[in-house]
Amino acid sequence: MAKLLEGKLIADQLKNIIKSKVLASSRRLKLSSIQVGVNPASDVYIKSQKKNAELLGIEYDAHTLEKETSEERLIEYIQKLNDDASVSGIIVQMPLPLHMDYKKISQYIKPEKDVEGMHPVNMGKIIFGKARILPCTAAAVMELLNSIGIHYSGKEAVIVGHSEIVGKPLALTLLDKLATVTVCHIGTSKAGKLEEHVRRADILIVAVGRAGLIKGDWVKEKAVVIDVGINRVGDKIVGDVEFEEAEKRASFITPVPGGVGPLTVTMLMRNLVEAAGI
Repeated sequence: MAKLLEGKLIADQLKNIIKSKVLASSRRLKLSSIQVGVNPASDVYIKSQKKNAELLGIEYDAHTLEKETSEERLIEYIQKLNDDASVSGIIVQMPLPLHMDYKKISQYIKPEKDVEGMHPVNMGKIIFGKARILPCTAAAVMELLNSIGIHYSGKEAVIVGHSEIVGKPLALTLLDKLATVTVCHIGTSKAGKLEEHVRRADILIVAVGRAGLIKGDWVKEKAVVIDVGINRVGDKIVGDVEFEEAEKRASFITPVPGGVGPLTVTMLMRNLVEAAGI
């Protein structure tokens, strides 16, 4: 039976470290958030960001723009915050309205204020193994893996999902640690090869957003399973992996909810501290 990898325990430890750094610094940290339009999921995330920032002694400055705001206006707003010396970090909340391209928008945040790690400069540093800031969810996954003292060299790491915020940065980070990395995606599934790849994973990371995509009996004995997926099925929240069967086979597994989720906001705050250089 697998041991549970619960994010809250690690998050609480990290918050103590972050808070001590913030209190010891002569510099006042401020995180500026920009939300375009109203979105219930974003509202919950923003509330969590604000609560965590205040607990850590970080000023949280929330800005809300109308849904009809143009890309040009949003970029101007970002540049204003870039030029504000009192702002330590900037986050543009997702999702953006359909007329906006986040990949384009993210390039206008100064790399040194990019607390989500999505600027091409920060992404590029991952390739060279020089990244101080990873996208928050990817950083949360690495923190969970590191917490169990895993030895990465030579391990078969299989990542299901190739997004910019999880799959791609994790693949590069694990490659740098000499894991043998396979990234699976919709092409893998259409080719009928997903099960084949999953079965050989010593480290399995799944971030797709499809309930039960990974069957529990595909999981290799003693594998470490990190389930990033969050899906509502009836009145339950479940991951992308069939938990009950996978739990019987894995050595470690994240619960959903309670695994990766509680760590993501903490990673955002740690990224802010790293960006500020304190």
